[in-house]
Amino acid sequence: MIGPIVPSTGVVTLFGYGASASVEGGHLILNDGIGTNRRQGRFPRVRHGLKRLVVIGSTGMITFEALRWLADQDAAFVMLDRDASVLTVCGPVGPSDARLRRAQSLAHQSGVAVQIACELIRQKLEGQEKIARDVLKNSTVAQTISDFRSMLSSADSIADIRQLESQAAQAYWSAWYRLSVNSPTADLRRVPEHWRTFGTRKSPITGSPRLAVNPANAMLNYMYALLESEARLVAASLGLDPGIGFLHVDTDARDSLACDLMEPVRPAVDRFLLEWINDQPLRRDWFFEQRDGSCRLMASFATKLSESSPTWRQIVAPVAEWVSCVLWSTFNQQRRKLPPTHLTQSRRRDAKGKPHLHISAPPRPPRLCRTCGKQVTRGFERCGSCKAAVCTKELVKAAQKGRLASHTEQAELKRGESRRRHAAALRAWRPSNQPGWLDEETYVSKIQPRLADETIPTIRAALGVSKSYATNIRSGKRLPHPRHWQTLATLVGEVI
Repeated sequence: MIGPIVPSTGVVTLFGYGASASVEGGHLILNDGIGTNRRQGRFPRVRHGLKRLVVIGSTGMITFEALRWLADQDAAFVMLDRDASVLTVCGPVGPSDARLRRAQSLAHQSGVAVQIACELIRQKLEGQEKIARDVLKNSTVAQTISDFRSMLSSADSIADIRQLESQAAQAYWSAWYRLSVNSPTADLRRVPEHWRTFGTRKSPITGSPRLAVNPANAMLNYMYALLESEARLVAASLGLDPGIGFLHVDTDARDSLACDLMEPVRPAVDRFLLEWINDQPLRRDWFFEQRDGSCRLMASFATKLSESSPTWRQIVAPVAEWVSCVLWSTFNQQRRKLPPTHLTQSRRRDAKGKPHLHISAPPRPPRLCRTCGKQVTRGFERCGSCKAAVCTKELVKAAQKGRLASHTEQAELKRGESRRRHAAALRAWRPSNQPGWLDEETYVSKIQPRLADETIPTIRAALGVSKSYATNIRSGKRLPHPRHWQTLATLVGEVI
């Protein structure tokens, strides 16, 4: 056993071989792992904190009792394939209104489909424009996306909207092409060259985003799969049909409405990925390469990304409620009655004068040492051992620069002038001018200890010596020339 299964942000992810979910004594029993490295979790019906059960892969079992337990607790079940495609999603379903589904089916005939698709793509392009300008620092691409967004107002068909979205996407992903993806220094020799940049969104294997060949695109595909599962759940909970969309073409084994609802939220997922790879390196052992060259996420790392699911649900929920409201208005124009906002409770909050629900931030990436890849305390870039080695190298470089700077012509002139000045002072000094009581013993016992109360700049200005020499005099490491004793005695207030 390697530890218990504990939900993080309400999400539990099962992976490995022989994963299982069953009910025993009213408790949900979860098991997963690989070989002898197993995990187990036991969840009661009260205060379990479980909102999502995500399963990666297809080896294992879940009982009918476990599905019923999840339904009773309003928790969703999501099953993802290892290539980041959604296999199945089931969760709380709202009351079905036949009129709402009929309006959804007739949206293309009533013209509502164009209105909905236009607004969804407008929000998407607005988010992409902000990312291109604020994060990628590419004002040219941002302006191009803005131009396509302004052309949406004149689009009068779904085909026109798709065309504008496609052209904006080409400009948007071109700004990502040379984005650097960093890895710990210790992993660089095992990281292929095409893993070190974001590259193109189209995989050379499929000609589409599927089967990504580098970590950044694989991460993006996986988080889009999480977003798609959340979009399916919110559509079903509002009584909508996840398969009948407006923008995406109807195809087999695809929930077109869920894909439509994803569009305005994709920039939020993109920003999360950008902040991750800009802030922290990606470890090599988080990913593995298939025989066909596609890149996959290790289950332990995918578990960390799954913790972002609640954030995507909170962002996609108001989008789905807006679509439901638009469809509702097509058959309920006389009574002007609006559908309830079960997901966000926004109408109830407005009535009570409460602020809108705060959207929780997705989990922050783990802080890794940039040299060896070990997890370090937040606020530090390297672990203790790597930091010592790096600091040593930096000190050597600084010393080399210091030696070069100290042997310039200007530095030699300054040293020569200083030597001449001190030689002249030595020639002018006469031991007979020194008070009889001021000898070495008096200086060491009475004057030097009191120098600790004086500042380095004060001693340096009084004697006309360098900062390092003044520092050594105050600390007692250096015994100054007798000609300085009288000046230092006056400085510390010793009676002459």
